[in-house]
Amino acid sequence: MFISTTETVPGMNYQILGVVQGNTVQSKDFVSDFKQGFKSIVGGELNEYTEMMNTARGVALDRMVNQAIQMGADGVIGIRYTTSSILQQSSEILAYGTAIKFVY
Repeated sequence: MFISTTETVPGMNYQILGVVQGNTVQSKDFVSDFKQGFKSIVGGELNEYTEMMNTARGVALDRMVNQAIQMGADGVIGIRYTTSSILQQSSEILAYGTAIKFVY
């Protein structure tokens, strides 16, 4: 599967199949939230949250790619990520892009 943040694939002919997306909502448990809250007071990277968001991006990307595969796509271009807060302790990650089929 070809995956790119670029809007086009130079030198290739392709058909646009449509928008694809994948998302997930992630949160940490109370103990992790408490530890990370304390760490935010003293400063430094919040490693558990960084790990959580990296995992969430991977899940969202996988779900987007699976949707593209179901459409018969060869690739996804124009990939973007967005995030939003759902509750105080949770975030949604959304990956989206344009599914394409190469024309040979």
